[in-house]
Amino acid sequence: MNWKILLGIMVCFAVMMSASYTMLIPFLPLYLTDELNVGPEAVNLWAGVLFSISFAISAFVSPLWGKLSDRTGKKPMILRASILLALCYFLGGLVQSATQLLMMRILQGFASGLWPACLTLLTAYIPKNKLGIAMGMMQSANITGGIVGPLLGGTLATFFGMRNSFFIGGALLTTITLVTIFFIKEPPKETASADQSAVRIKNRDLIFNPNIFVLLAAAGLTNMVILQLQPIMTIYVKQLEGTDPGNLMFLSGLVFSLGGFAGALASPFWGRTGQKVGFHKTMITAFLAAGFLMALQALPSQLWLFALMQFIVGLGFSGIFPSANSILVLVTPPAARGASFGLFFAAQQVGGAIGPLLGGILGTFLPLQFVFLFSGCVLFCIGLTLLFKAPEGIKLKVNELSTRNSKSTSYIKDLKYQLARKLAEKEEQDEK
Repeated sequence: MNWKILLGIMVCFAVMMSASYTMLIPFLPLYLTDELNVGPEAVNLWAGVLFSISFAISAFVSPLWGKLSDRTGKKPMILRASILLALCYFLGGLVQSATQLLMMRILQGFASGLWPACLTLLTAYIPKNKLGIAMGMMQSANITGGIVGPLLGGTLATFFGMRNSFFIGGALLTTITLVTIFFIKEPPKETASADQSAVRIKNRDLIFNPNIFVLLAAAGLTNMVILQLQPIMTIYVKQLEGTDPGNLMFLSGLVFSLGGFAGALASPFWGRTGQKVGFHKTMITAFLAAGFLMALQALPSQLWLFALMQFIVGLGFSGIFPSANSILVLVTPPAARGASFGLFFAAQQVGGAIGPLLGGILGTFLPLQFVFLFSGCVLFCIGLTLLFKAPEGIKLKVNELSTRNSKSTSYIKDLKYQLARKLAEKEEQDEK
């Protein structure tokens, strides 16, 4: 396939899959009380369990799906995830009890893996010198879907009913399935190079690879930081001067989405910059900037100033995952790329499961400003660790990688040539 056409399709996929997931978030508690007859005293518990169970199961099965994609093909994994997720959403619009909805969320956890499957297939076609741009565009599309989703879900739920929002989400995922069947081709398998082992790579080998382990830890902690702010954002906005109590939900949603708007704008820039100066440098810069600015968010006492800081923090945040995804492609053998993206996604899911719980605990026993200060310190420490302690493997630029591969190939050719000359000389001596 033409990589530009495939990138355009995958960008659309990223928007649709992110929107289909986030469009259900605004009204899920109301869905429990109004449609599934859950009492007010139990709705928060049910909402927490429904959110967490999918994250937990997804973290467990994502590496398995990634490993399977390396063996059976990348296109089948996109079809598997999109078909099962579409089924889950359609079932979500039909359930009649909270228990049935919980079963649907469990199935959704097992069906996960659409995002890493799309990235794995995309990286099989993208030229190395366009990798940063592609990862930046995908991250921007993912963020855009996350912004559009809640707005779309709230509008659909208001005018067409909450159950129809599930059906719309299922229709978006069905569209991904149909486009994949008719327009996407399975990439040819890359043959192992002369310096790569033919032994099948296990997930354990990837996890204990220093280059990949650093990326997994950074991804998990970053997602933990992002999601630990969600439980306290509305309460924190309520405390700031200039907040209109009558528009609290609107204002908190707007403030939270400002970081997403900034990320959607800045992600392609981070990708291009990483392509030029090195993804390791851009990732360090993004971590240090996001950490410092997030810690400063504990200082503003006025809503407008906090909102401005939220936008600026989003500019820094948006450089983390495009850089990490690009490095992951460069340090992983092609035959294990699906497995590595599965592990990377699983690390994010673990962070996503821990984050809201940790944020709720910190916000309960400590001032809310401390949550922002703690989150900023975590990101800043990750940046310092990558600056001073990162393994050499993740510091390579794309052009350096190409040069190294070229030198490796040239060296092997020289050895073959020398061996051929020695054999020829030996044959001449034997004849004499």
